[in-house]
Amino acid sequence: MREHNLTEGNIIKTLLFFAVPFLIANILQSLYGAVDLFVVGKYCAAESVAAISTGTQVTQIVTSLATGLTLGGTILIGQYTGSRDNVRVKQTIGTMLTVFAVFALILTALMLGFERQLLTLLQTPAESFELTMQYVAVCSAGNLFICGYNALSAVLRGYGDSTRPMIFVGVACVLNIVLDLLFVAVFGLGVAGTALATVISQAVSMCIAIVYLKKKDFIFDFRLKSFRPVKEIAVRLAKVGIPISFQELMVRISFLYLAAVMNGCGVYAAAVVGISSKYDVFAMLSATSMASALAAITAQNMGAGKPERARQSLWYGMGFALFVSCLFFLWAQVSPQSMIRVFADETNIVKAGIPFFRSCSYDYIMVAMVFCLNGYLNGRQKTVWTMVSCSAGALLLRIPMVYLFGNYFADDLGRLGMIAPIVSGIMAFYTLVYVLCENRSFRRREKAAGTV
Repeated sequence: MREHNLTEGNIIKTLLFFAVPFLIANILQSLYGAVDLFVVGKYCAAESVAAISTGTQVTQIVTSLATGLTLGGTILIGQYTGSRDNVRVKQTIGTMLTVFAVFALILTALMLGFERQLLTLLQTPAESFELTMQYVAVCSAGNLFICGYNALSAVLRGYGDSTRPMIFVGVACVLNIVLDLLFVAVFGLGVAGTALATVISQAVSMCIAIVYLKKKDFIFDFRLKSFRPVKEIAVRLAKVGIPISFQELMVRISFLYLAAVMNGCGVYAAAVVGISSKYDVFAMLSATSMASALAAITAQNMGAGKPERARQSLWYGMGFALFVSCLFFLWAQVSPQSMIRVFADETNIVKAGIPFFRSCSYDYIMVAMVFCLNGYLNGRQKTVWTMVSCSAGALLLRIPMVYLFGNYFADDLGRLGMIAPIVSGIMAFYTLVYVLCENRSFRRREKAAGTV
């Protein structure tokens, strides 16, 4: 199985060929939580909807940490692939998979040990507290599979292959839908059934990926002796991946704080935030997918000594992400009630959600710019900047605004919904300025070195 070269050919064609399977895979992966919420919303009470909403906010911490750390692997593998260093590619894969297995087990122990305290901090409504406990406990047991799948996908994407991860997650998504309906609609397992369906689906996805790659002529053989971490590679993975993971964690914590404030407004407000978060994921999929694609493409092109091609990919990718995000923005402005009713028909939830959806949907546009710019910077290993940028946005902007708005406009969901787009707009501005300045500085260094 050969690597896919992202450093040659038409830029737009290469970008879309790599990014579209990425987008489809992310859409399918996002269906996990959406299907959970949809099935529970149709067959269970509002308390169960709120439990899934809050529980998903917690489990997304794991996904964010895994995605951030594995993106570091994608970047390193992309750079080594671009420079044709196959030995380093193999060492990076072995190191990353080993480290992630240990990380997943530690994370599982922590989540199971401090689950009740975390849900208490989130002000989880009393009516849905025990149900939320069930959801988080079952999902935590599947951390190894979440980390394993994300690590394998990161390896393949760094290698230039975004199609196979799409196929693997597609199989898992179909299985998740079937199991959701079976466990909830047929067996009546409720919230615990949706969590169990998700864990089983992710386990199957990871196992299928390993079996498939072992049967193919993949660069890594998955033998026990190959799972030996190389200290130098582990340090590089940490330097690149930890800042990305930390920024994801800070962003997630700030959204957890928002969820805690909304939970304090009652079960209907909590349900609205949960439903909105599902649309946030889908509306921003083009941006998140393009950001991850840009990280891999930029890494390969920087490794191959083609920085201008990486810069051009950024602008094309951002244009595509903005176009798709605007479609969801228009839907939220024209008919927010139709978006809410996809997941819940209860009148009180729909009424509470309309102003929140209309205001928070501005974030779809702002965040498309932020994600693409950060993806490009991550590919250039400017991960310390993206960490500082996202952490500042979370800790210095979003959390203080949630506190202020929560105290003065607690009953106005429309104003609470404006927090995210205001923060993202500020972040988009200063990140764009940084990228333009950094590109200009990089060109001057290239010219001085005689490489252009």
